[in-house]
Amino acid sequence: MSKKKLPLTKALTLSIGASRQPVITKYELGVLFFHLMFTKKYDGQCITLPQEPPDAELFNETLDALHEIGVLNRFQDFKNVFSIIGKNVYTEEEVACSIDPFSFISHLSAMAFHGLTDRMPQILCLSTPPQKEWQKFAAEKMQKDLKSSLETYKQYELPVLTRIRFDKIQKKAVQSYSSIHLGAYKSIRNKNLRISTIGRTFLDMLKMPDLCGGIYHVLDVYREHAEPYLKLIIDEVDRHGRPVDKVRAGFILEEICGLSHAEIDKWQQFAARGGSRKLDAAEEYSASFSEKWCLSINVELD
Repeated sequence: MSKKKLPLTKALTLSIGASRQPVITKYELGVLFFHLMFTKKYDGQCITLPQEPPDAELFNETLDALHEIGVLNRFQDFKNVFSIIGKNVYTEEEVACSIDPFSFISHLSAMAFHGLTDRMPQILCLSTPPQKEWQKFAAEKMQKDLKSSLETYKQYELPVLTRIRFDKIQKKAVQSYSSIHLGAYKSIRNKNLRISTIGRTFLDMLKMPDLCGGIYHVLDVYREHAEPYLKLIIDEVDRHGRPVDKVRAGFILEEICGLSHAEIDKWQQFAARGGSRKLDAAEEYSASFSEKWCLSINVELD
């Protein structure tokens, strides 16, 4: 006896429910809709399909039907983001990573996640690629999601992957940071969540201490946590740090943390004689100076 066919709205509801993320974008809904229309099946079960072509009009009608029965609801003030029925337990970090597929949690927010700080960040720090790189990643993702059907998808004028900018999630402010140097992050199992790695988090503290609780907090974190993560810090700074990052890291690890390593010794070659580098780039130059690292120590050290 053959199974009863699923209505399209039921199949799409089940597809949405299988997602591990708390919110879903219109583009992601478009991809789910498109695959159901062309495979005519969900999880091996046949779908009852309408006679209309799988175009934007039918897609929007289907979304309206899901909205009417409460499966989807507009998320906050986001134009193309929807909350999913039954997925009410989530964090702002998970929402951010769901809305921007190329972003990851960084700076003070990542420090809190990794247990490097006891501060509770009032602002969510998010790293995301610059616009040009973001668009390149979006094109690559659409090709991966739709493969040989990409042009057909576009012909039906279904939603394409576009950047959704936001500065707040729920009541939490979001501070986005873009850099041409793409970050190293890890994905958290069973969650739509990406966090900068331990090594990259320590490097970010050197690059932008103001986003990591300030230079004095950064120095405290290095003092308390650098030793067990020394190899990860050295690997990241060595591979992705600028010369000035290596000089700052060398001074902090050696002079403040009392740590030693062959790679730290090599970083001394990046010390610029006669330069005006400062330990804290945001503060004024100080006469207190490290001859070895050619660095103005413009912070008060214990």
